[in-house]
Amino acid sequence: MRPLSVTAIVLTSYFAGLAYIGTSGYYPDDSRVPFYFTNDWKYYLQMDKFHHAFMSYNISYFGYRYFINAGIKKSKALLFGGGLGFLMLTPKEFVDGHLKDSGFSWGDITANFVGSLVMTGQELLFDEQIVRYKFSFWRSEYAQLGNGLLGRNFIHSYIKDYNGHTYWLSINANRFVLKNKLPDWLNIAAGYSVNGMYGPIENRQSYNGKIIPETLRYRQFLLSLDIDWPEIQTRSKFLKKVLNTIVFIKLPFPALEFNSKGQFKGYWLYF
Repeated sequence: MRPLSVTAIVLTSYFAGLAYIGTSGYYPDDSRVPFYFTNDWKYYLQMDKFHHAFMSYNISYFGYRYFINAGIKKSKALLFGGGLGFLMLTPKEFVDGHLKDSGFSWGDITANFVGSLVMTGQELLFDEQIVRYKFSFWRSEYAQLGNGLLGRNFIHSYIKDYNGHTYWLSINANRFVLKNKLPDWLNIAAGYSVNGMYGPIENRQSYNGKIIPETLRYRQFLLSLDIDWPEIQTRSKFLKKVLNTIVFIKLPFPALEFNSKGQFKGYWLYF
């Protein structure tokens, strides 16, 4: 089956699924409202916007690589794959626009667009991904103190606990800094994370009948090392495929932090 046919089938199935979710009884009736817009830019100290951009970037990247590996010319691969993240994530906003606790967010739309643009723009300017958009997660101490609000286990917290998320721009060190004096697979990564959050704008004081400790919400700005997985040389075709699949994962490394509380910190290993 041709790549464009496969993509058309996948997108049609995806949009049909969204349409079903949006019009069926998937959501309780009391959560559905007439379509409305919301300004959620301040929610979660913008962590959800970083998440949207991250998802859009990587969906676009894998879509583009799918077409390239199928033998399609670069210009067409960028045309059909480069905007795939934006194309797939944006319709969800129309579903959210009918949900009482969500709403249609132009901030989310913008983040979706930026993610696809960063991927496509680099291919047009540099013919490669010099800067990769990556992610790391470790269950935070706040999840353990939140009585289930931020998840009761590692997987659940991965979905609900933004305190454990870190989003990274991972940059090839040789390209920008040391002129081929370091291994090609070594990157420098700048990260953004947050701490102290038990709610979108203000912290909840209790959950499931138990008090949640009072915490200060603050931002973290991080600097670390990283690995550009596809630059690792190997003769194994299987391993090469694995390395090209995990390009969005930031490997734990020592890191430096400056936060909005005015503190400098160091970590022997930051997840």
